[in-house]
Amino acid sequence: MTSVTSLFAPVEADLCLLTENLKNLVGARHPILYAAAEHLFGAQGKRVRPAIVFLISRATMLDSDITPRHRRLAEITEMIHTASLVHDDVVDEAEVRRNVPTVHSLFNNRVAVLAGDFLFGQAAWYLANLGNLEVVKLLSEVIKDMAEGEIQQGLTRFDTTLTMEAYLEKTYRKTASLLANSAKAAGLLSGVSAEVADNLYLYGYHFGLAFQIIDDILDFTGSTEALGKPAGSDLISGNLTAPVLYALEEKPYLEVLIEREFAQPDDIPQALALVKESEGIERSRALAAHHAQIAVESLAVLNPSTSAQTLIDLADYVLSRLY
Repeated sequence: MTSVTSLFAPVEADLCLLTENLKNLVGARHPILYAAAEHLFGAQGKRVRPAIVFLISRATMLDSDITPRHRRLAEITEMIHTASLVHDDVVDEAEVRRNVPTVHSLFNNRVAVLAGDFLFGQAAWYLANLGNLEVVKLLSEVIKDMAEGEIQQGLTRFDTTLTMEAYLEKTYRKTASLLANSAKAAGLLSGVSAEVADNLYLYGYHFGLAFQIIDDILDFTGSTEALGKPAGSDLISGNLTAPVLYALEEKPYLEVLIEREFAQPDDIPQALALVKESEGIERSRALAAHHAQIAVESLAVLNPSTSAQTLIDLADYVLSRLY
């Protein structure tokens, strides 16, 4: 299987510069916040979101180099993503992420919430200084979407009446909105037409859905070590994802286990087994493949280039993570 690191070869230098810039942007005026940020940006994350910003920037600027505004957009995108993770970890009471201790487990909840707020604030300030109102609107929408998605998830814990439509809407808000709006923003900074900008949004939208659906499958099929968090943690916390929603159609007893919030000692192993015995995982994979295909088709508006091909290959990579 192709690794995501090798896929990002066309923008590897951009990503290295991004990591250094992020540490510097946070600044050393607040030692604890800086330590928290250094811990976050030093983690070996995939950097998928800024990589997509760089790839789209390069794919739409074939005749010249990308601009400082493109680079700043990639940094803002990663700041927003990281801030949301810090807050999510507090809400979820997660002790590790990517096999690294979370900010609140290293420091405390107060520092984690403030670190997340600080990163959102920094992102907003740098966003305003890009001097492009349309891009400001797009990324401001993302911050709103992320909060709404987290609220939606919190209100539907252990809710077996959750529909697939509601799950996909929540997934869009929590994951795909940032990818969709930052992809479109990168195109706008390159001066692309409205049609191309809309297609770049569709790429991020459908790529983001496919990416998260695969993540939700891996919560059942991956090892704790590979996931960087306990396997089955979404279901245990009452977050019902695509594999569970499909499994509920086949396994009525799963509804009983979820609705009593796994009160009995054997409830969790039984629930995990029921999901794996059902067609839920295979149907979820088909759903992810459907969205990945639409993402690829959305790129037909781009001229052929190494960066455009990498964006196509990324959609294939997302699906290959299951094997």
